[in-house]
Amino acid sequence: MSLRIGIAGISGRMGIYLAEEAAAAATLSGGTSRSGAGPAGAPHFPDIIALARESDVVIDFTHASTVQAHARALAETETPWVLGTTGYGPEDEIAIQEAAKVIPVIAAPNFCTGVNLVLLLAEKLGAVLPASQYDAEIVEMHHRQKVDAPSGTALAIGRAVAAGRGVDLGDVIASGRDGHTGPRKDGEIGFATLRGGQIVGSHTVMFTAGDEQISLTHHAFDRRVFASGAVRAALWLHAQPAGLYGMRDFLKL
Repeated sequence: MSLRIGIAGISGRMGIYLAEEAAAAATLSGGTSRSGAGPAGAPHFPDIIALARESDVVIDFTHASTVQAHARALAETETPWVLGTTGYGPEDEIAIQEAAKVIPVIAAPNFCTGVNLVLLLAEKLGAVLPASQYDAEIVEMHHRQKVDAPSGTALAIGRAVAAGRGVDLGDVIASGRDGHTGPRKDGEIGFATLRGGQIVGSHTVMFTAGDEQISLTHHAFDRRVFASGAVRAALWLHAQPAGLYGMRDFLKL
């Protein structure tokens, strides 16, 4: 019997792609949704517990407000959890870590292979290029419906640069500059957020010195790239012991 994959939020834009990719690669056990609807022929479950009991792994790209409840439910049912939700806070992170003591969890702001290669390169550049000479700036653009800013992927790029520099992003972040901000501080990692149209996702990290600039850019043209990556991660995760994993573990980067 093939792996049964459940989709939390199956009627959403990402949920529909996830359902299609899961059905192509394994068995789609069904999903949950606020509307009570989903792709034709896909079983609908009343809550995350019911879905988890009929699934070997659950993929979750829902909303930050669901993280703690989903963490408890999936730990209770001992169901592996692929978490692509972004914008959650410190208490949610604690709930994820607690769940990972019981089940395997892979949490990532982006399941696209290309983005994760950018994260790896951003960390290496952050380590090699002196912060006093190379100003790091991250520019991202997404569709007009996106509710969190900067995006989870942009923040992940910032954390990668900060890790390369041996600092904490929270200590050097400069996001949403406005008004008379004064000169740029050495070591800042700046963020610019753009929203408009139906841009799937565009991220650029720039290291700019007085005599050169190095840029890394990733453009996503189709949300399916995130769905296919998440389903591949689900197939891998099911065979792992309890613990908290990232895309570097899955991609062996």
